[in-house]
Amino acid sequence: MTETTPGLLPRDTVLHIRDTCLCLAVQRAARRLARRFDAALRPFGLTNGQFALMVALNQPEPPPIGRLAPFLGMDPSTLTAAVKPLARRGLLVVEPDPDDGRSRRLRITPEGVALMRQAVDVWREEHAALEAMMLPGMAEALRTGLGALAQPPL
Repeated sequence: MTETTPGLLPRDTVLHIRDTCLCLAVQRAARRLARRFDAALRPFGLTNGQFALMVALNQPEPPPIGRLAPFLGMDPSTLTAAVKPLARRGLLVVEPDPDDGRSRRLRITPEGVALMRQAVDVWREEHAALEAMMLPGMAEALRTGLGALAQPPL
């Protein structure tokens, strides 16, 4: 005999949430995209998140962790944890901030740049294949819409 849990939400409510929840739809799509790019970047020993972090470090002045974390949609402690394996591999270094001794900056190393030069070609191929699967204009509309959602509220 199968027991049921009393007080469950009505089935029509569950279906409505399943079919209309923007958060759920974005999470599901993000997970699929993450798996796709993780697989493409695996030969370089990178995840899609590590790739995005390394791209963000590709600038003349190393950014402080406190400024980089919100850009990547992370909190500083999560970013600090994500940095450790890349630093162990010698792909980036953590430096003290010359303007604020309590803060740290992240600098991509020459080894990190060399790896990114290889990985970015695979990223471009994978990204082009993904966009080719979409209707014309859909990728740009998606970037615009998600960008608007990522902005902090006024």
